[in-house]
Amino acid sequence: MSLASLIGTGTKLWLDSIDPELVQKNFSAGAVGATSNPIIVSDLVKTGRFNDRIKTLFEQGLSDDAVAWSLTDWLVAQAQCVFMPIYQQTQGNTGYVSFELDPLIEDYDLNLSHTQRVERYVELGRHWGIAHGDNRMVKVPATPAGLEALEPLAESGIPLNVTLIFSQRQYDIARDNVWRGAQKLPSTDRFKSVYSIFVSRVDVFTEKHYPSLSPAAQGQVGIVNVKRLWQLNQSFWADKGLKLQQEIVFASTGTKKPTDPADKYVSALAGSDIQTNPPGTNDAVDKLDKTYTRQIDTLPYEEVLKEIDATVDAAELERVLMLEGLDKFATPQKGLIKTIAQQRALIGK
Repeated sequence: MSLASLIGTGTKLWLDSIDPELVQKNFSAGAVGATSNPIIVSDLVKTGRFNDRIKTLFEQGLSDDAVAWSLTDWLVAQAQCVFMPIYQQTQGNTGYVSFELDPLIEDYDLNLSHTQRVERYVELGRHWGIAHGDNRMVKVPATPAGLEALEPLAESGIPLNVTLIFSQRQYDIARDNVWRGAQKLPSTDRFKSVYSIFVSRVDVFTEKHYPSLSPAAQGQVGIVNVKRLWQLNQSFWADKGLKLQQEIVFASTGTKKPTDPADKYVSALAGSDIQTNPPGTNDAVDKLDKTYTRQIDTLPYEEVLKEIDATVDAAELERVLMLEGLDKFATPQKGLIKTIAQQRALIGK
């Protein structure tokens, strides 16, 4: 089985879904964690499978927004139960489920100031991250406000997943802020942080904005970027004497280009840290019946690296992909609330 081979290289497999059925399926296949986001929850609501639970929440007098978050909390908690044995076996090194904070904090329509956004991230991070199970990880985006909120959240002892990272600039700030907060803890024995670097979205960006890249470089920028950040992360934490690993999450591992093999990113990043794969990617990979080997340490030829460095504007890449990323989470969150409002009208609550 391909997934077993991938795991055998040293990769920890997380599922990019909290669908209870898929969590069980992928847990059986060797997954040791899961992540959530508004797109996932919105898609689950649209299946109608959770209408009874939603109706019960209506009957409790909750608003549409509160129903959305209560349902998200419940789905994440269900997944946490599945992965808790892994968390216990590894003494907190893996077995986590990520809970994403409200993407509407960054919504321009709300017109929040930077300070208000920071305060909101800290408030919600503590609300959803404390006393909700040891293996819940709070997911915070690497926006200016999200980055500033990381130090107080880490100081609160909350396991953190910093998401929507596209550049070394974001990674450096995120890691330093998290570590600064962690050093204020009475003990770092349970300190855990991961840094989600998006991969395939980078290659979509470069194909559109840098079509002049050579065939050897085009489609490799996302892989090169994340491998370099993985190396930096390995070096930074090596001398800190921590009990738990502070890891890179290889995110956005599903291929976006139809001509690319389904396991393009899965194969290229095999060997270390965490791959958070969409259910469809895991299914496609397992059907390949391939044997994987460690590739995380391997970079393209020096000429390719020089071409990428000379051509791609990292600041512009970060700016464009952050805007797209925030929209891809904010729009589904609005859609989720709208869907719940429609269901409320249908049942008259």
